[in-house]
Amino acid sequence: MEKQLKRELVKKGFYGKYHFEDIVGSHPELLSTKEIARKLAKTELTILIQGESGTGKELFASSIHNASPRSNGPFLAVNFSALPEDLVESELFGYEEGAFSGAKKGGRKGLFEQANGGTIFLDEIGDISLKVQARLLRVLQEKTFRRLGGTADFKTEARVGAATNRNLSEKVQSGEFRDDLYHRLTRVVVELPVLRDRADDIVPMATQFGER
Repeated sequence: MEKQLKRELVKKGFYGKYHFEDIVGSHPELLSTKEIARKLAKTELTILIQGESGTGKELFASSIHNASPRSNGPFLAVNFSALPEDLVESELFGYEEGAFSGAKKGGRKGLFEQANGGTIFLDEIGDISLKVQARLLRVLQEKTFRRLGGTADFKTEARVGAATNRNLSEKVQSGEFRDDLYHRLTRVVVELPVLRDRADDIVPMATQFGER
């Protein structure tokens, strides 16, 4: 049954494509970060991955999922910077039939629903609006959500991972990011080392990308 489930997840694209072995490099800071992430993978904690663009945030998120007890469950990733604001809520929480013009008959499951038993990875979380931040905070606190246009609460069993290349502390100070959500997300932080400090890792990385 586990093999059949895994095949179904792969068919839908709901699986973690990367493992820690895919993160190449021998820089001591990178090796230390990988070791910390491996240990955190065994927990159920919400993890925030911070790092500049190109440091491998999704690689780490996928690797954490695949090293976790949830590895046989789905892995779903959403990049907020690539989503129009008006689609974010329906993408995350789904919607009921008739919730808005163009809504599918029968409604639609959101990512939190589809990620049950696995991991949902919220990339570029620093780009979401205050409205979505409020709804996301409720999910993290109560493990429940409501579809757009719905009245019933759904329980989610998904583990949440998030990532950003923004300074969330500065966004809190400017009022662009909720303080309560910030403190919930930053209880466990994995800080990725910048590429400019890992010059010796550039050639192995370029070789790996060339082979893909």
